[in-house]
Amino acid sequence: MKKACLGIAIVALLCFSTSLMHGQDQAAGQKLFKAKCAGCHGADAAGKAATKAPSVKGKSADEITKHIATSPKHASLKKLTPDEIKSIADYLGTLK
Repeated sequence: MKKACLGIAIVALLCFSTSLMHGQDQAAGQKLFKAKCAGCHGADAAGKAATKAPSVKGKSADEITKHIATSPKHASLKKLTPDEIKSIADYLGTLK
């Protein structure tokens, strides 16, 4: 019985810590998005007609990576690490 309770406690702890890390990734992604992307794509990521920037809401990490890599307007973003790009994509995935 003690082993079962210990196992449940360990699984619960792992789930909680994973949830915290995911939340931190999204917070980092939100901060990066606001600093690097919101000027053109809007604070809500819905895009801005004035800057001809498309909506990036709900885009996957692959789509965001391709968008950064192929757009000539994103030269400064090419310095972002894959983890930073993923955190931005994770944040964008939370926007509906």
